[in-house]
Amino acid sequence: MRLLLDTHVFLWAVAGSARLKPAHRRLIESADEVHVSAASIWEVAIKVRLGKVEADPQALVEAIGASGFLPLAVKPAHAAAVTSLPDHHKDPFDRLLVAQALTEPLRLLTADAALAAYSDLVMLL
Repeated sequence: MRLLLDTHVFLWAVAGSARLKPAHRRLIESADEVHVSAASIWEVAIKVRLGKVEADPQALVEAIGASGFLPLAVKPAHAAAVTSLPDHHKDPFDRLLVAQALTEPLRLLTADAALAAYSDLVMLL
């Protein structure tokens, strides 16, 4: 299985948060590939500047490789695919992650139930 971690799932994974249950950790560990989008780092960086999140975006970049995850660049095809998405969710970062999952294809692992309406590629925690 090829996974794309939603931003909050990535943060929970690298922080060792209890919000990521052991079964979900095993799912991530057993995946053939686990991707983290550049959009997630961008989202965190913006939220850090707004005072909504305490994190070090550069440390998160380094955590991608240190965790055995793969970085996923935002490609023009991903950005273009956002236009075909229905308005189930308004957050532009989440919409981009969905578009990336559909384009690649990857299974998007998230705790955000609103994203499940997009595709069966979205896996809810």
